[in-house]
Amino acid sequence: MPQNPATPPPGSLPIYVQITELLVRDIAAGRLIDGEKLPPEREMAEELGIAVGTLRKALAELQNRGLLERIQGSGNYVRAISDPQSVYAMFRLELLAGGGLPTAEILSIERLPKPAGLPAFGTSGDAHRIRRLRRLSGKPAALEEIWLDGSYIDAIDPEAVSESLYLFYRTKLSLWIARAEDQIGLDHVPDWAPESFGQMAGAPIVHIQRISQDPDGVRAEVSRTWLDHTVARYVSRLK
Repeated sequence: MPQNPATPPPGSLPIYVQITELLVRDIAAGRLIDGEKLPPEREMAEELGIAVGTLRKALAELQNRGLLERIQGSGNYVRAISDPQSVYAMFRLELLAGGGLPTAEILSIERLPKPAGLPAFGTSGDAHRIRRLRRLSGKPAALEEIWLDGSYIDAIDPEAVSESLYLFYRTKLSLWIARAEDQIGLDHVPDWAPESFGQMAGAPIVHIQRISQDPDGVRAEVSRTWLDHTVARYVSRLK
């Protein structure tokens, strides 16, 4: 469950927004169904490890999105809709038990010449290489290496990057990722994996390559994800 730090790290989404997105993901996945009554607020806040006031801000945001009905004297009820918008809409990893709040720890950001072997993308000869450790509700679940075409920005300030990279693209670069193609296979844990990942460099691991496009069909980025299958799974739902 997410923690409740007094001051979130630079670039992190506010705690109430993180909780909102966690609940949106659960609604989209069908773990919270239409008409379901949520637990009492104090009980729910304690389970999530947050203050009741923070939870109420998250519930108010859900209500604003039409995903929650708050009935005075009765409680909070889920109102599922077909396409609940989330900053993690294209995030396909979940804990083995389901769900999990995605968070990201940036390991490095560098502007480099595009390496051989990646699919063609963008117009620049350079790209921003972003390496991250992804966690689900605090558990290390995946390593990411994202290559964003260098034409969108000269340099990326790590403190400006939020938990959702696509949200950063939209708000800071005016870049909307409209579609993505994922290819799943096997690879080995890269040699830059931190000890906190929990898997040794060189060990066999699930690998996902994603090619992302803007609304005009231009390839904006290529990413690689190494998924620890003992912690998480890749999920794609058709509705």
